[in-house]
Amino acid sequence: MVLLVASDIHGSAYYCRKLLEARKREGETRMLLLGDILYHGPRNDLPREYAPKEVIALLNPLKDQIYCVRGNCEAEVDQMVLDFPLLADYCLLPAGQHMIYCTHGHVYNEEHLPPMQEGDSLLYGHTHVPRAERVGSYWMLNPGSVSIPKGGSLPGYAMLEDGVFTLKNLEGSVLKRVTVG
Repeated sequence: MVLLVASDIHGSAYYCRKLLEARKREGETRMLLLGDILYHGPRNDLPREYAPKEVIALLNPLKDQIYCVRGNCEAEVDQMVLDFPLLADYCLLPAGQHMIYCTHGHVYNEEHLPPMQEGDSLLYGHTHVPRAERVGSYWMLNPGSVSIPKGGSLPGYAMLEDGVFTLKNLEGSVLKRVTVG
């Protein structure tokens, strides 16, 4: 399966449209969203074209193409307006002989790992900084932020296909590629 992985849209209609343009370029694949879809959060400035209602209108038609985990900015009211489930704290994806533990990153992260076995991967958002590196016996994977990149990064996403994790900017340029499965 091919997945476009993205995190931290934070209510930006502008960057949500850019993400959907990237999805079209990638072959209209299914998406895994790692939380913080609609609300910008109290620690972030408003992103470009902050318009949560427009983000809702952009994503709801794709409800059968979106998997999602809950971010720290999600609330039950968000589930009332979005047509796809977004309140799960995590999901697990197989990658060869290993698993990819997918979460937002505010609870489970490199400092507080979920139950994982040697060779497994932690795929998370929350930091807004893209990452694809091995730490000890685990892979730490982060697509960065769609709308509020940090740490000198650009708005971006990742592709996950057959155990290969590819970081890209929103224009589609490859930033890094690693095999995790």
